[in-house]
Amino acid sequence: MKKKSPASQTIFYILLIAVIVVILFPYIWMVLASFKVQRDIQDIEKLFNFVPTLQNYKDVFTKYTLIKPLFNSLIIALFSTLLAQIIGLPAAYSIARYKLHKVSMIILVTRIIPGLTFLVPWFIVFASLKMTDTHFSLILTHLLVTLPLVIWIMIPYFEAMPKSLEESAKVDGSTIQYAFWKIVLPLSAPGIIASTILSFIFSWNNFMFALVLAGRRTKTLPVAIFSFLEYASVNWGGLMAASVVITLPIILISFILQKYIVRGLTAGAVKE
Repeated sequence: MKKKSPASQTIFYILLIAVIVVILFPYIWMVLASFKVQRDIQDIEKLFNFVPTLQNYKDVFTKYTLIKPLFNSLIIALFSTLLAQIIGLPAAYSIARYKLHKVSMIILVTRIIPGLTFLVPWFIVFASLKMTDTHFSLILTHLLVTLPLVIWIMIPYFEAMPKSLEESAKVDGSTIQYAFWKIVLPLSAPGIIASTILSFIFSWNNFMFALVLAGRRTKTLPVAIFSFLEYASVNWGGLMAASVVITLPIILISFILQKYIVRGLTAGAVKE
């Protein structure tokens, strides 16, 4: 292998550092601003030189009461992700094993179509059934994205898995359901983890569905951030503190499980 010259390596690392700075700077600014008072946030000279305060985080959980929206977001994200896995894993396995390409294309089309296209029909249906402002309605709407996401991540994973595993189980007297549950799923753990994390992130961060279908009882965290947008001004400190509260769990989970996400998303890219 040809060794890179020192000049090319230097240029590479400079470009890499520049990309990292561009990507991370908004998050760094968000975290720093969450510890500032309003006047310091608007003063560029106090970007790093300021007296930190925890008042913004106190306001987040007292004045703006983010506890209930936090609970609502957690419930909706967990159950929509769980339902997507329960329905999506058998569906992806069937599509992969029985070559149901037309079904997979239909699912892909529903994934390509913007979720807002389904929002008005969903609202009319749930309003007629008096099911707006319920966790159930939000969970079902999130399935419009999480379910196709799970299916399309898992299809190449199941396709790359040797059929001999299930055939050996059948020879030993196992049913296809038992082989799927005891053999296929454990070997598919990286893909399952990747699809679970991505589905959870979508539900956790979704704003538009909750804005239309949620109410006082089921308001989620992204909708609750609207409370920081006042008529005459914006509470930037509280807004940044709330943003940190929303993004920190997702960042930690993604960082801890990043190797599973990469393995799950790249499954089936190389076949023997």
